[in-house]
Amino acid sequence: MTTQWNPIGSDPAQETDALLHSPLGDTSRRCRIGRDVIIREANAVGALAARLDHHFDAAVELLLKAKGRVIVTGMGKSGLIGQKIAATLSSTGTPAFFLHPAEAGHGDLGVVGAGDVVLAISKSGASDEIGDLLPAFKRLGTPIILITGRLDCELAKRADVVLDAAVDGEAEPHDLVPTCSTTATLALGDALAVTLLSERGLTVEQFARLHPKGALGRRLLLTVADLMHGGEQIPLVGIDAPFKDVLVEMTRKRLGATGVLDSEGRLLGIFTDGDLRRHVERQGDLFALSAADVMTKNPKTISKSELAVVALGRMEDFKITTLFVVADDGRPQGIIHLHDILTSGAV
Repeated sequence: MTTQWNPIGSDPAQETDALLHSPLGDTSRRCRIGRDVIIREANAVGALAARLDHHFDAAVELLLKAKGRVIVTGMGKSGLIGQKIAATLSSTGTPAFFLHPAEAGHGDLGVVGAGDVVLAISKSGASDEIGDLLPAFKRLGTPIILITGRLDCELAKRADVVLDAAVDGEAEPHDLVPTCSTTATLALGDALAVTLLSERGLTVEQFARLHPKGALGRRLLLTVADLMHGGEQIPLVGIDAPFKDVLVEMTRKRLGATGVLDSEGRLLGIFTDGDLRRHVERQGDLFALSAADVMTKNPKTISKSELAVVALGRMEDFKITTLFVVADDGRPQGIIHLHDILTSGAV
């Protein structure tokens, strides 16, 4: 069944003016059309969920057992949806690749190998391009999962598993433009990907490794070692250093602090720009003092193997902006500043 919408008014300028001056709460015809489309697509996905059965189980089992990749293929709008499904599978721990069926017949079929599984998409089940590939897939011993809107189609008869993605109609009055059908297929692809993710027990850390450039990946993968300043960039002075040297070192390294070392090179204390302000308020001639006189003992430190977000949490807990990175023997390996973490994208 299709719904006939009223045609757009003959005078677009008058219609636009009416929309701009309509009372609050009024629903324009355009909004009604838009809402109708969304409701129709939502209903199509809901009906699809109710039809999932043992065929879905069989498809998941084939994909779980695959030693190679999932080769997703489809023509036209089905192909575009297939590209998104392939991307979702890959990003959730199931290696996948989109193969254009027209290009496959001209050499791209070489990407298909032993242990792969084909996930073919065809609303009508009558795609000649996909049909022409099936014998080649069969020769390679590649199992075929078909997502289609017609369970009695020729492609379905030649597939190993068939998933029903049929819809009652598209979300436009002529039932021609792929809308409900593509949305349902996309949802079915997401259902496969998330089920596989769950079956494999993909952890948040494993997901992050697949997304190293994303915010989650940076948060879960960036360590203190990745962001810290090391070598000559570490501001350090000896315990007997005169105050002038302490001030010069802190200013030269531009990290707002300097570490103070004992005679064996272990971190003994820290002097920060905050300490400088406090000493100026309390004492007179600072230049008569040494590093031992002005430092704060037992500074907060961190290991270079800790996550950057852990370092940030420690800074927030103690209301500080720098942490020295020390080895097990107490010797400094680096220094990390609050600004280094904030600009890294880890938070």
